[in-house]
Amino acid sequence: MKENSKTVWQFLVDHQGQDVTAADISEATGLAKRSVDGIVTSALQRKGYAVRTPAEVEVAAEDGTVSHKSVKYITLTAEGLALNPETD
Repeated sequence: MKENSKTVWQFLVDHQGQDVTAADISEATGLAKRSVDGIVTSALQRKGYAVRTPAEVEVAAEDGTVSHKSVKYITLTAEGLALNPETD
């Protein structure tokens, strides 16, 4: 597994059980969101190590109004949690 993929995987391991988006991973790791999306798709999701779960969240604006935004939470599967990134 490449270094950036390991970084994303480790972040997901460390935040298992939390609602995590690609934007969250990007912000925390310094990787571009586009890169995080690609890593999740090619290095994790296609191999069965991660899943994206669609959800809708409320977003409060400065003027007090509330809108809804679609997001996809990323979580590791049991296989992803058991993964040894050094051997993949």
